[in-house]
Order: sequence, then structure tokens, then C-alpha cells
Amino acid sequence: MSDTAEVKSANMETNSALPPEETERLGTEIVAALKTVFDPEIPADIYELGLIYKVDLKDDRAVDVTMTLTTPNCPAAGELPTMVENAIASVPGVGVVSVNLVWDPAWTPDRMSDEARLVLNMW
Repeated sequence: MSDTAEVKSANMETNSALPPEETERLGTEIVAALKTVFDPEIPADIYELGLIYKVDLKDDRAVDVTMTLTTPNCPAAGELPTMVENAIASVPGVGVVSVNLVWDPAWTPDRMSDEARLVLNMW
């Protein structure tokens, strides 16, 4: 069993065998960690940009992340997944972190939060 969160919003579903308080703590801290990772070319964090598609917290505390980039030609393609892995791995209580980079569905600006739109002046 695992705890899967579609991460466009801050809502996390709890299906895990972990105690609900621990799942909530880990979810909150994982999102906070993701918000520390910035695309080097864009002054907004990857979470608010909508680059994180899914976070799956397993019963053994392993975390699987599905993410994308703004474009397949992104110069940061080699480093951003590692930055995401390291950020989540820094959360106390998290086990092994696995990051899967996907291109389908393709990222579009409508995935950005209002916060990202404000920072990038894209209204």
C-alpha cells in the first residue's frame, strides 16, 4: 500500500499504513523541500511551476516522484532530477527516493500556480 499524491495541489490522499500524522508531516515537509528547488533559468520553484506530477510515499518510507521539465531541451535536464532527489532525501524519516522524468503529459503554463504566475508576471 502507498500514499499517492497528485501534486498539482497541496492535497494528499492517505492510503498508507503509516500513521496519518506521520503521512501528513512527511507530505508537508516533502512539499517544502520541493519548493527549495528552482529551475536555474526561471525564478520560480519547480513545485509552483507544476513540474511535479506525482509523489508516492510507500509504507517503507521510500518516495517515488514523477516529474517533468518545461521542455525536453531544458539545459537543467541532467541536474534537476538529482536536485529533487537530494531535496526530498533531506526530509527526516524519508527512505530511498526515486525520481522518474516523464514527457507525457507535456508541461504547459496552465500547470503553474498563481504564485508562479505572479513571480513570472504571466497573467
